[in-house]
Amino acid sequence: MSRQLRISLLLFLVFFIGMAIIQFSTPDLPDNDGYYHIKMAWMMRTEGLKPDFVWLPLSILSQENYYDHHFLYHVALIPFTFGDLRLGAKWAAVTFSALAFLAVWYLLDRQKVPFAWLWALGLLGISEAFIFRMSISRAQSLSLGVMALGLAWMFEGKYKHLAVLSFLYVWLYNAFPLMLAIAGLYTFAILVVEKRLEYRPLLWVGLGIAAGLVINPYFPTNLIFTYHHFLSKLQIAESIKVGNEWYPYDTGQLLDNSLPALIAFASGALAMGIAGQKMNLRTATAFFAALLFGAMLFNARRFVEYFPPFALIFAAFAWSAIPDFEEPPLDMAMRDKRTLIPVLILSIIILAGMAKTFPAVQHQLGKSKPYDLYAGASEWLLQNTNEGELIFQTDWDDFPRLFFYNTHNTYLAGLDPTYFQIYDPSLYAEWVRITRGEVEQPSSIIRSRFGVRFVHTDLNHVDFIEQAEKDPNLSEVYRDDQSVLFEVIDP
Repeated sequence: MSRQLRISLLLFLVFFIGMAIIQFSTPDLPDNDGYYHIKMAWMMRTEGLKPDFVWLPLSILSQENYYDHHFLYHVALIPFTFGDLRLGAKWAAVTFSALAFLAVWYLLDRQKVPFAWLWALGLLGISEAFIFRMSISRAQSLSLGVMALGLAWMFEGKYKHLAVLSFLYVWLYNAFPLMLAIAGLYTFAILVVEKRLEYRPLLWVGLGIAAGLVINPYFPTNLIFTYHHFLSKLQIAESIKVGNEWYPYDTGQLLDNSLPALIAFASGALAMGIAGQKMNLRTATAFFAALLFGAMLFNARRFVEYFPPFALIFAAFAWSAIPDFEEPPLDMAMRDKRTLIPVLILSIIILAGMAKTFPAVQHQLGKSKPYDLYAGASEWLLQNTNEGELIFQTDWDDFPRLFFYNTHNTYLAGLDPTYFQIYDPSLYAEWVRITRGEVEQPSSIIRSRFGVRFVHTDLNHVDFIEQAEKDPNLSEVYRDDQSVLFEVIDP
């Protein structure tokens, strides 16, 4: 077994164990969407890779318009759908994050960064918010891995490989434009550092993305959805309450949950000054990428899944540019003060970051909503409604858990409120007014405009519940400590 393979297996094991320690500090999933993703993967295993998606009929993800923009991610989840789906989703999050971290090590190792394995271990302590995002059963960890692999191939001139990778990225996750951005930054870095125009990275990435969009099991529906999805995120309005991930952190939050990442980025700038050399191509590319993701993070907190690792990559490249700083064999490194002192300093920083990050993320995961949330209400609906009957929910982000426990019914809104808003703006506006408790005796509108018999609400919608309890044509049929179900009674 080669040294590289031994290091990669050992690193994967460390990453896997570290993320498992964090993940299984709670029995719950840290994010609602994980319930949707693992259930979709189960359906793909049991019903075929393109099951008829009938569960959001009043959205741009209705049956005739459905596009699985996480198709390959759901395929990757299929091996985790044997047995308890909740546990499968958790093990998938551990596995995929470990693979993403390994891809970052691969990038650094292929670029012969001294102590690449140690830099890669820094990912476990670089940012609490980043580790939390990597603990979620969603596609962002694999997305990070794809970008790290793509950057490695760009540096090695394997531009044709980028076409295949970009093709797969389109099928994996709708963040695929980020690969085009990375290629553009690499091209720009070549122009700045080497004073030449290298168009091939952009060309091959662009060809791969175009092929992935056209040669697609959901073509041409995928093009329409992609247009609506990206446009809605560029035009987020206060009237459309999307998930918190699309809103920025304040400065205090960012300093608290990602300080090591900010320090890593600043240390890279310091290293360039110490090196006293012209910035090389790989350092410039990583610098531009970190700046891009930093700017994106200041606009939406969800991009904390990319800024910290690219800040670390930039720091690793910048410090490795210092003359005479090379990685000797381990036994010599322990006796060579030129390398021993920096390694000890970096190790202490990493351990300190992990000591702060692990408990903080475990505490945050401990506040996750219970995994059996809405299980009781879902069972009641399963037993007392017709198959395919539409349910009126008062919150769009309740859909993943309702879907997880009950695919017998269909639902009004889910995954993203803009999917409903784009499909029927006036109906969406009416729904918002009702759910906010702004409509007295809402039963008549719920029955006439939405055509539903049953309403599901969590207990936080107190204004709606107050209106519902005053409405003589809304009858409470189920209640537990999580939610309430009302039935619309014909007058």
